[in-house]
Amino acid sequence: MAVLSQLEPKAVFEYFEKLCSVPHGSHDTKRISDLCVSFAQELGLRYRQDEVNNVIIWKDASPGYEGADPIILQGHIDMVCVKTEDSPKDMSKEGLDLVTDGEWVWADRTSLGGDNGIAVSMILAILADGGLPHPPLEAVFTVDEEVGMDGAFALDCSDLKGKKLVNLDSEEEGVFTVSCAGGVRLDCFLPGEWEPVSEGAAYLVALDGLLGGHSGAEIHKGRASANQMMVRALYSAMERCPGLQLGGIRGGRFDNVICSKNEAVVWVPAEQAETFEAFVREFDAALKNEYAGCDDGISLTCRRGALMDGAMTRGSTERVLRTMLVIPQGVQAMNVDFPGLVQTSLNLGVVETEREGVRFSISVRSCIASQKAMMVQRLRAILAMGGGTVSERSDYPGWQYARQSALREDMLAAYREVSGREGAIEATHGGLECGLFIEKIPGLDAISMGPELHDVHSVKERLSVPSTQRVYEVVRYFLERSR
Repeated sequence: MAVLSQLEPKAVFEYFEKLCSVPHGSHDTKRISDLCVSFAQELGLRYRQDEVNNVIIWKDASPGYEGADPIILQGHIDMVCVKTEDSPKDMSKEGLDLVTDGEWVWADRTSLGGDNGIAVSMILAILADGGLPHPPLEAVFTVDEEVGMDGAFALDCSDLKGKKLVNLDSEEEGVFTVSCAGGVRLDCFLPGEWEPVSEGAAYLVALDGLLGGHSGAEIHKGRASANQMMVRALYSAMERCPGLQLGGIRGGRFDNVICSKNEAVVWVPAEQAETFEAFVREFDAALKNEYAGCDDGISLTCRRGALMDGAMTRGSTERVLRTMLVIPQGVQAMNVDFPGLVQTSLNLGVVETEREGVRFSISVRSCIASQKAMMVQRLRAILAMGGGTVSERSDYPGWQYARQSALREDMLAAYREVSGREGAIEATHGGLECGLFIEKIPGLDAISMGPELHDVHSVKERLSVPSTQRVYEVVRYFLERSR
């Protein structure tokens, strides 16, 4: 029996379980895109699947709604795939192992992909509901949102007629997002010269136990970045042990995820081994003190005996670590118009070593275009001083707050009627595809909403069942009254 078969809305969780049975990490969306196409075919609905696997499904208006304006319902079909160290699952080949207690849904030892699979599931359930009165519907499912909104960038919107877009990619029920940050990804490189290492002590250094999280939604929580902390730890160790040489550093898989684990390999002269080990113990205690109550599981350890076939020269080691040490991480400015909202931030998402040097990627976000440009300028200057290079990709626009919005008022009224509560209007520091759709469709009115999701992009990700039911009913209520 299906794990979620007893949950309501039945159709929504039935579709969600089917989607979760198909691997659909970013850049691996063909199978789930084909699944969405098969749903459209089963329902006898017109669809279009493009070359990057975006899917659009059209459904004609119900009787009596033929003259209503079309509504665009939108979500993305890729997910961030993370798992625990003890999980045997190959997320590129296997579906998720879902678990529920009736109140929450999660996946065993992996991320859930509720961001944004639950949006796709709700939209499919709406398309399949023959008894729901509604205007013409245009369901848009995009790919690779989590890695730079590549699908939305590539999407041809010329056959979309709707001027109202409901994006279901928000994660807090009752909070209706009306503005978001723009962003850009930076690929950075610092060259390093290598040399053989003589007899001494080689160590594997591990920094783990961190919570990590979404670099847009959770950057303000003060959680440590394992990438940044490892650089700081190694630079501090180098000050204590001047002979230290870097043999490798690696952490993170996604630009937009706060890195929760980093591993490095270093070599120190034999006479500095005890000093290095003592330093690691001291710095571990310092980090535990700094992040108490925020990242209580943080742990810095070292293990002697790492295999090394060489290391960066002392000069290269110092230059690389010094340059990376001064790269900003986390919140840079807060928004004045929306108290508590992050305005500008950076996240050192992925770090890896190759024979030529160290490569790393940084996600820059800001709802102010000039501040985004300033942070890129600053990073270019830092890398230039360290002899490195920077290239840009996935530069996407922000979504500016519209003071007048009929869609916003209608959706707030629907939420009030269904839930008995007042909705809140907020902006987000996360990136949403709404900004790209607004650029592509002149005159588009947009809003973003969704059910309660906690700890997205992590192995603790979970989805609220009753919240999903309420949000689904809100969307249905809104459509019924969109004549």
